[in-house]
Amino acid sequence: MKYRLTLKSRNQKTGPIPVSTSSADSCPPSCPFMRGGCYAKGGPLAIVWREVDDIGTDLATFCDSIARFPIGQLWRHNQAGDLPGIGETIDTKALGAIVKANRGKRGFTYTHKNPATKRNAAAIAKANRNGFTINLSANNLDHADHLADLGIAPVVTVLPSDGASTTRYAARTTPKGRKVVQCPATYRDNVSCKTCQLCQ
Repeated sequence: MKYRLTLKSRNQKTGPIPVSTSSADSCPPSCPFMRGGCYAKGGPLAIVWREVDDIGTDLATFCDSIARFPIGQLWRHNQAGDLPGIGETIDTKALGAIVKANRGKRGFTYTHKNPATKRNAAAIAKANRNGFTINLSANNLDHADHLADLGIAPVVTVLPSDGASTTRYAARTTPKGRKVVQCPATYRDNVSCKTCQLCQ
């Protein structure tokens, strides 16, 4: 598996923070966007993603770069790609190395890998306890409740869309009554991951 680190993102949504990209084979088949709709397969990010396997670095080099970040540095792991490991299974050793490199920093990411398996759940929970935030990616509000019930990590979800990314979503809770907070960067021009930091 290869990794590519961009020290200052030009993505308007993330803002100018470091972001990484991982090999496409890290993406699990359970991700509904594998069959269409994956934002990373189009536009400028698609070019970066395709280059990862050719010019990306190995895990050790990637972790060395993360470890050299200044204390408190906010960074996003995987603007494209998922947690280390092929398909649904998390490579716990590789994830542990990333978590260790992140010590004192403020890394965050998202995963569609199955969090219900004992091995994956333990790895995700351990990473979160040790300061590397892994958000579980839900496909809808019902799925968000299911993932939140696991009690191992924060949860993000896809929201119903009217086609206008600048529209604020009206619903306030999941079916089980959990509060829904829409990503502010989807409806406000002056907000980015750098300024919001909610997912971290």
